[in-house]
Amino acid sequence: MRKKSSITLKEIAKELELSISTVSRALKDHPDINSNTKESVKKKAKELNYHPNIFAQGFRSHRTQIIGVIVPSITHYFTDTILKGILKEADIRGYRVIISESDNDTKKQTEMLETMIQFGVDGILMSLIKMTRNIENILSVLSRVPLILFDKVSDKIPCTQIVINEEAAAFNAIEHFINIGKKRIAIIKETKFSYTSEKRYTGYIRALNEHNIPVDEKIILSCEDINIEQGKELTSILLSLKEPPDAIFAITDKAAIGVIKTLNKFKVKIPQEIAVIGFSNSLSSTIIEPNLTTIDQPGKKIGRTAVKYLIEEIESDNEDNFLNKTVEITTNLIIRESSFKA
Repeated sequence: MRKKSSITLKEIAKELELSISTVSRALKDHPDINSNTKESVKKKAKELNYHPNIFAQGFRSHRTQIIGVIVPSITHYFTDTILKGILKEADIRGYRVIISESDNDTKKQTEMLETMIQFGVDGILMSLIKMTRNIENILSVLSRVPLILFDKVSDKIPCTQIVINEEAAAFNAIEHFINIGKKRIAIIKETKFSYTSEKRYTGYIRALNEHNIPVDEKIILSCEDINIEQGKELTSILLSLKEPPDAIFAITDKAAIGVIKTLNKFKVKIPQEIAVIGFSNSLSSTIIEPNLTTIDQPGKKIGRTAVKYLIEEIESDNEDNFLNKTVEITTNLIIRESSFKA
């Protein structure tokens, strides 16, 4: 089937016997063009079904007004809230957004970066996959367009990074346990190489040290994919110990829900015998019984902040002002029944 040709500014100009530049400015509501001309140009453009070629415009202006976004998974609740913030702020500032999913795959992450460059995006927002090791391709992209990392970041990449106060958030969670009388506090975290997990683990250790509570390796458990099933399995291990914990901090809500399910299964009283805290404030945290105490991550604020800083970099003439800047967003501990008995 033969591809239909697109209507161009030249054809509209020919129909109305105007210059191409006049037609272009009329469509953009330029103040130098009178209202009658604007009206006739817009009417003709609609009649001919004209649609601007944003890539051609980008070639001429060196801008496409498009932002690329790459995330490990679009189905994660926290990621979804970030994307809503990104879309909202980009729309307010007149930018379109292309979203792609790396599916936690190194090869796909690299392919997505190259695809964004091919689309001619003005800048890229990216949350890294867990197993990001080789950063050469990311550095290459960073040398061509502004790139900002959010959520899953790396201190090896010299760019602006939007993060939450991971360490302080975990510290506050453990201190809450201590304040309600808990002294044997377990943690369920990810294996090494996860930036967010290691930050939260650091906050856990710091809180124990500051309150003179011994660190016990037997109640520090790690897994590769920290989900509900892993939360269940690791809780069973903790319950089998000669000295089980009296509190469990899981670094994701999914794992924490797995913890609660197992405690309920074995009729462990929550929070009297074992208190539980998660991380994310997902929708599931208020469905599980008892409701889960958790750390609220302001996803929309993270997304809007990331867009704000990216557009500043896109539109700035001095890129040196933006290198290695870390913007930290504050979280809140939402206290519910899993760590507080009214």
